[in-house]
Amino acid sequence: MLGLFKKTAFWEGISYLLLLFIAMPLKYFFEMPAAVRYVGMAHGVLFIAYVILLVWNWSERNWSFAKVAGYFLASLLPFATFWVEKQVALEEASLRS
Repeated sequence: MLGLFKKTAFWEGISYLLLLFIAMPLKYFFEMPAAVRYVGMAHGVLFIAYVILLVWNWSERNWSFAKVAGYFLASLLPFATFWVEKQVALEEASLRS
């Protein structure tokens, strides 16, 4: 589940950036609301998957509350899930060695 969480963190970050920097400007500057509808839906699904996988890994890996809270807060900030992905990749690498 750690690898799946890492991939979800990456794609959740991509969808958030697409929503903020492409879909929202299309909606408000070019009157194209469909972009927000579709990108927003994809982002919502990925956000829910991110939170579910975060809780799952919290339980499975006995992560501290502070770590989980930090990872959750990262999901609310643009670019921050890429930091989460890197942290999870480092943990995953340490488990392999």
